[in-house]
Amino acid sequence: MTEKTLEGRIALVTGASRGIGAATAEALAAAGAHVILTARTADKLEAVEEAIHAAGGTATIAPMDLTETDAIGKLAAAVTERWGKLDILVLNAAMLGTLTPVHSIDVKEFSKLLTLNLLAPQAMIAAFDPLLRKSEAGRVVAVTSSVGAKPRAYWGAYGASKAALETITLAYGDEVARLTPIRVAIVDPGATATVMRVRAFPGEDPATLKQPSVVGEAITALMASDFETGHRLELSR
Repeated sequence: MTEKTLEGRIALVTGASRGIGAATAEALAAAGAHVILTARTADKLEAVEEAIHAAGGTATIAPMDLTETDAIGKLAAAVTERWGKLDILVLNAAMLGTLTPVHSIDVKEFSKLLTLNLLAPQAMIAAFDPLLRKSEAGRVVAVTSSVGAKPRAYWGAYGASKAALETITLAYGDEVARLTPIRVAIVDPGATATVMRVRAFPGEDPATLKQPSVVGEAITALMASDFETGHRLELSR
């Protein structure tokens, strides 16, 4: 039986309908947290919620499009009314976009990518900051990629969004570090068997990759630990 290291905590995971997001939500719930699941696809969220309940955990689904700023504000208001705090915020939702040379990046797609990968996480932080401050041990983790720190050919758009995500998330962490118990970390999951990975590397054998559950368990262990703001967790292949 999983140790209930997060008993009584309220967690929110974006992009929780599949892959790393779903696995993280399930791991957080197994550790005792009540998990709020967000993503655009309601039926997939319901499947994750059912899996959590079947395993003895608790969860609430909140189908929404993170690119709609009003939706984020409404979710924050609902969480405020029901729980009055937020202990854990996992910024996981992202889109890959087209892998292409920088000079060929489509402006419209790039704008959409930045909206989901960067502007939405900033809006989430802004909306939930008051609730994180009400937690005795607020935790924020942003899921990144190695291309955010080490630029790679054809990955310019996605890599730029992750580099900016890291900067804005860690800047927030530095701002609140001496004023609140909130701590902020970055997680680079490395090569993981996800739908996004298949799109990026269509010829790769998924059997050679770690499962999303490995990442979810690592994030959960981090959220239950006493890490310092700025901590970067990098998971190997």
